[in-house]
Amino acid sequence: MELIVTEKDNAARRIAEILSDGTADAERVNGVNVYGWGGTRVIGLSGHVVGVDFPPEYDDWRDVEPHELIDAPIDTEPTQEAIVAALRRLSRDADRVIIATDYDREGELIGKEAFDIVRDVDESVPIERARFSSITENEVQEAFANTGELDFDLAAAGEARQTVDLVWGAALTRFLSLSAGQLGEDFISVGRVQGPTLKLLVDREREIQAFDPDDYWELFADLTKDGGSGFEAQYFYLDEDGNEARRIWDEAAAETAHEALASADGAAVEEVNRRTRTDEPPAPFNTTQFIRAASSLGYSAQRAMSIAEDLYTAGYITYPRTDNTVYPDDLDPEELLEAFRETFFGDSVEELLEQDEISPTEGDEETTDHPPIHPTGEMPTDLDDDEWEVYELVVRRFFATCAPAATWEHLRVVAGVEGEVSLPAGGERGLSLKANGKRLLEEGYHSVYPYSSADETVVPDVATGEELAVSDVHLDAKQTQPPRRYGQSRLIETMEDLGIGTKSTRHNTIEKLYDRNYVEGDPPRPTQLAHAVVEAAEEYADHIVSEEMTAQLEADMRAIAAGEKGFDEVTEESREMLEAVFEELRESREEVGDHLRKSMKADKILGPCPECGEDLLVRKSRYGSYFVGCDGYPDCEYTLPLPSTGKPLILDEECEEHGLNRVKMLAGRKTFVHGCPLCKAEEADAEADRVIGACPECGEEHGGELAIKQLRSGSRLVGCTRYPDCDYSLPLPRRGEIEVTDEECEEHHLPHLVVHGDDDEPWELGCPICNYREFQAREADSELETVEGIGEKTAEKLEEAGVEDVEGLKEADPDELASSVDGVSAGSVRDWQAKAD
Repeated sequence: MELIVTEKDNAARRIAEILSDGTADAERVNGVNVYGWGGTRVIGLSGHVVGVDFPPEYDDWRDVEPHELIDAPIDTEPTQEAIVAALRRLSRDADRVIIATDYDREGELIGKEAFDIVRDVDESVPIERARFSSITENEVQEAFANTGELDFDLAAAGEARQTVDLVWGAALTRFLSLSAGQLGEDFISVGRVQGPTLKLLVDREREIQAFDPDDYWELFADLTKDGGSGFEAQYFYLDEDGNEARRIWDEAAAETAHEALASADGAAVEEVNRRTRTDEPPAPFNTTQFIRAASSLGYSAQRAMSIAEDLYTAGYITYPRTDNTVYPDDLDPEELLEAFRETFFGDSVEELLEQDEISPTEGDEETTDHPPIHPTGEMPTDLDDDEWEVYELVVRRFFATCAPAATWEHLRVVAGVEGEVSLPAGGERGLSLKANGKRLLEEGYHSVYPYSSADETVVPDVATGEELAVSDVHLDAKQTQPPRRYGQSRLIETMEDLGIGTKSTRHNTIEKLYDRNYVEGDPPRPTQLAHAVVEAAEEYADHIVSEEMTAQLEADMRAIAAGEKGFDEVTEESREMLEAVFEELRESREEVGDHLRKSMKADKILGPCPECGEDLLVRKSRYGSYFVGCDGYPDCEYTLPLPSTGKPLILDEECEEHGLNRVKMLAGRKTFVHGCPLCKAEEADAEADRVIGACPECGEEHGGELAIKQLRSGSRLVGCTRYPDCDYSLPLPRRGEIEVTDEECEEHHLPHLVVHGDDDEPWELGCPICNYREFQAREADSELETVEGIGEKTAEKLEEAGVEDVEGLKEADPDELASSVDGVSAGSVRDWQAKAD
């Protein structure tokens, strides 16, 4: 038997489909999908199926000193036992094994893990390596026809990264968490790459906080041709170095210039300058530039890469983890464009193929592992909105690299007004106005790549000496601005420039900073805890946040991959470095802990408690939900609820009435501003329940009624008036006025609801039960999953038996349905039917 091992199940399914020409069948081995045809089986792993960790005797944080982890032995144990067992079982019958994991450092290590599992079963079976950059028919067939050997040096580099990160992360995380007394789920995490990344964010925040703005003024006026339209021009002068300056740094001089310009009869055109500029198409996407482009569409780095990986596995784009910005010689751009001729992109393709020659652009970085990210030519038919948007971005970036340059005409007009202004910088300055216009002469790549601005600025044709009318003169008072916070894509670019992390790990590092409460919002803003960790590291052990240290380790790992250094050499050097860090830290443990504790509390303060005056803090219950509680507990038990959706972020804005900071709930694309928690609670207390009908759970037996309720947490719902004896409820939108109409649902005998928001169009919610059922169906991809007790797998079985929706379930004969669905009893069907009603 030939055994093929891929990195994930969806890659296994795709490769099996290609190699078997669509004849492969799926079976289950130890609960794991295996795809087979003839004498071939394909199994997908789940990324790393084994992991590195310390032996169990090092698990107790309180009994093992953190520095003991530096030289502790490291075990390799299965993390996906079912997959490992299935792979071992298949290996017994294999006479040839092909590793087909992703071709990068992590993929090679995952392949090496599979290699070791197979070798443990059979020491002699041939093991080969198939490498590809896209899971398309041609490339997969080519890769399996030309297999090679596993790259053990590349795998060792991945293994070194794994070991170094484990030792650094575990030892430092335990030290900081124990020092601050912060254990459990909210332990203080730090790592080899996290630390320097966090320092970048904290340093930028320090620049912002230390920034002292300067006042300046800018002067504008509208200039108008005789009988023509007006255009805006800006006052400028030549500074002492002869450079054009627009900012006036003295208020008196600005007002004098404003008065002089406002009283001017007109302005004479002194200079008209036209020039054309070539606007070159962008370079092909590497990972960093892809993330940057996806960020402009609103995708986080993590989300963008997750979608790209799914598109790669489905065969629609090439491997998304690459530094390369030069297409390989064997890529035929015309052939790839032809694949899109009869698709949604047909008009763009026709335009590109009309060129005499197609010569794609090149970037500065050329590598040999993977090509730049580009479409494979296979047109998807089953993408959701986000996937399609990212896919179109990749397709159009490829189109742009094959497109001609754009051409712009730039027009500069300078007009003078009689008179002079005295500026503190020295000397008299004339009253000059300038306007810059630009017009797109040739669209070039902009016609196929709408993500790059092609906005024009209109300035009419004028001639030297022509008199223009002056109107709408206005002086704008402004201030210099601090540097902007890093957006996620800009942060990844900076990490790349400094050698922090790799293309495969940078977006995950940022996600970890969010998960560990080091940053909040987007762009990411460091919390007080982040400041505290960086400050403690800078004072007591600056290696923790040094980009030089982590960049050196990354360089060492590249040296391992190139065969220039060994695994033992690099990991031993990193342990020695960490030992030096702990020498500095051990003497300052108490100071570090105090500093961290104060900062963690500062991150959670909302304002004064209205009952006792102590601080109100955002707290987390033992069930994982957030609420507001008094720091004076147990003497003061004052609390306020918070919404159940999202993670609270305390804003700088303060409620004028209660003196509490407003709260924002971070929930991805569903993020919203909750406001002052006390205001929300008082509004709910003042809002009377509106009864709309009988409760379907307890109405008949106990007389319970459904009512529209405003909760103190800010949420709204339709809930039973007998709560807490009956907890039946249905969600409602948080915002908008809810109208109860006279129209009634025939099935549930409840009125239809309409939500009136800020938009012109009201939202016809309809029957709240029907609406919630439809919502559940959309979320679950199957209406059947809205019934309590029916999960994804059971829903699939029911659909295969011909029951496709809730109505079909209610009409089915329980005994007949149970006999045709494996693992389902007639009693279960009756139970589901009762719940569906």
